[in-house]
Amino acid sequence: MSMTFEIHQASILIVDDQLANVQLLEQLLLDAGYTQVSSTMKPEEVCALHRKNSYDLILLDLQMPGMDGFQVMEGLKTNVTDAYLPVIVLTAQPGHKLRALAAGAKDFISKPFDLVEVKTRIHNMLEVRLLYRKLANYNKQLEDTVAERTAELRESEARYRSLTELASDWYWEQDENGQFSKVSGPVLEMLGIQVAPLSGAKNAAQASGWNEAERSKLRATIAERQPFLDFVFHRVNADGSAQSFQVSGEPMFNSNSRFVGYRGIGVELTSRHQ
Repeated sequence: MSMTFEIHQASILIVDDQLANVQLLEQLLLDAGYTQVSSTMKPEEVCALHRKNSYDLILLDLQMPGMDGFQVMEGLKTNVTDAYLPVIVLTAQPGHKLRALAAGAKDFISKPFDLVEVKTRIHNMLEVRLLYRKLANYNKQLEDTVAERTAELRESEARYRSLTELASDWYWEQDENGQFSKVSGPVLEMLGIQVAPLSGAKNAAQASGWNEAERSKLRATIAERQPFLDFVFHRVNADGSAQSFQVSGEPMFNSNSRFVGYRGIGVELTSRHQ
């Protein structure tokens, strides 16, 4: 669908208390190819008509008895379904132009009408209006897509945790500073790690006896934000007994590709080999 066709399909409302002006503008627009042109000579009806029909453009006379164009624009601003005020004002008073623009009008057409100017300003205004609407629709679709994808990721993460808990002795997450943020399973019993409360405390007491070379290698892998699979490390307890563990982990990133920590699973090999 071409932009010209879309512009000619735009809905336009003419508001003027002078029948001659209404007829002139209606004929001008029909001759130019516009197909959805309506009019009213009652300014008090404009807000209700716009709520019902959501016009792409309102050609609004400023000087009308009973309710002038400025009052109409104030009423149109209460339309919560559309923050964009699609108004071109019609005025014979040069001093009203800046006031109208300050009141929210997007453009003005001077009286008496220059027909070429009228057609050009209307066409340009509608082109901007339709592009604005397309952008708003695109942003809404993008928000919906992001929300849908976020829900999918959360569901996927929940399934991942369920599966890893079944296939491992414990599941763990660490934040970007290396502090444990989530755990499931007997981490304290197996690793001797006291996980801090999830209220923001960052201190965690750890048992001694780890193989420092293995720990250094694992810390280097994590510092480089690399995944690791089936990494084996060992510990000698105070009573001389030995334990061995196997852990796998992967870095986590948020929607902005910012590193936010690690998550993974672990198993105790000692008990499985006994």
